[in-house]
Amino acid sequence: MLEAAINSPLAAKAGIPQGEPLRRFQPGEPLLCGPVVLGGSGRLLSRLRDTLGPDYQFLDAQADSRRAARVFDATGITRPEQLYQLYEFFHPQLRKLLPCARVVVLGAHPEAVSDVDERVAQRALEGFSRSLAKELRRGATAQLVYTDPQLHAQDGSLDQLASTLRFVLSGKSAFVDAQVIRVGTQAPQLPENWEKPLAGQVAVVTGAARGIGATIAEVLARDGARVICVDVPAAGEGLAQTANRTKGTALPLDVTSPDAAETIASNAEKRYGGQVDIIVHNAGVTRDKLLANMNEGQWNLVQSINLVAPVRITEKLLELGALSDAARVIGVSSMAGIAGNRGQTNYATTKAGVIGLVDALKERFAGTGRTINAVAPGFIETAMTAAMPFGPREVGRRLNSLNQGGQTIDVAETIAYFAAPASAAVSGNTVRVCGQNLLGA
Repeated sequence: MLEAAINSPLAAKAGIPQGEPLRRFQPGEPLLCGPVVLGGSGRLLSRLRDTLGPDYQFLDAQADSRRAARVFDATGITRPEQLYQLYEFFHPQLRKLLPCARVVVLGAHPEAVSDVDERVAQRALEGFSRSLAKELRRGATAQLVYTDPQLHAQDGSLDQLASTLRFVLSGKSAFVDAQVIRVGTQAPQLPENWEKPLAGQVAVVTGAARGIGATIAEVLARDGARVICVDVPAAGEGLAQTANRTKGTALPLDVTSPDAAETIASNAEKRYGGQVDIIVHNAGVTRDKLLANMNEGQWNLVQSINLVAPVRITEKLLELGALSDAARVIGVSSMAGIAGNRGQTNYATTKAGVIGLVDALKERFAGTGRTINAVAPGFIETAMTAAMPFGPREVGRRLNSLNQGGQTIDVAETIAYFAAPASAAVSGNTVRVCGQNLLGA
């Protein structure tokens, strides 16, 4: 199903470029609307078909038919001279891509490669994939997936790659473009049913009463999770509605309360008889002012909710033993935390800090079965953006390679990908859900 893009008739009349309606995931529909072409001479190529499985169709590179995706295994490129293989593979095929096609390049973690030539060549893949993403049209996207060299030497299945490839080769990644995702070696638990990849998991979503938080709760529930929906008591009506839609539980709670983590842990034990498997730190506020005009309260409120609460809650849940051995901790950052934003020093500080939390805990979690990642949304269509003046709203929508704003579902799908037991090898990433924002991307 093609979901209509948010395009303004007034903007169209003014000659502002209108984005391609993006093909987003719908349960029961194929993950892709056409076949995949595999190529390259790398160390993963021979195992990719088995990794993707029967949900994907494959096509020979020389066929004339149009294709929905092209995947190039560049793990065998060990010298800069061999980068010509990228041109050789992609140049003849780009005009054969279907609308909303997917392009994926597989490489090796440059920092894990000791040979100078190979490290140079692998790092070069980032410039290629980001630039190609800017050239693609009609809703197509390009991603780079770096894999740990230890996977290259193994025989058999590439289970560590399965969830990532299924995400980037589906409508779940509709507004994720030009991203670099790193995949490690931790053995995952693949689901019995890929339509319910979170079956049996206990998830906590803060800021769940409305907007992005409500959609996150709905998508996690769709994928099989039992969801504890958290928001401030004043948002009780919206919180109850989200809990009803997800068949989850409502937990009115101020995340800045000193006992917030204990309350979450107690609720998970009482309602579901166990630990928390997934926690999504989504609760957040803005109090935008130029720093010269900002009062102390506006600074402190944003810091307390957006950053201090996620840090302290995560620390306390770990201390209490309330996070399961395979827990997924997911933060909601922002493009403001990457590129900065005028009038948002307080907000951007917190969103950069969320990325800092990922960086700080990824080594601690390494090898434990737990993971930590973050999403960084760009311009997402919400009630808040709908209330913006026409000019700034249209500029925000067009400042990305897909020429449109994203949907709350785009953020939620990325979080669900991080949350899955199948994503055990995916940790320490910050993925931008921004359609390849042209600032800071």
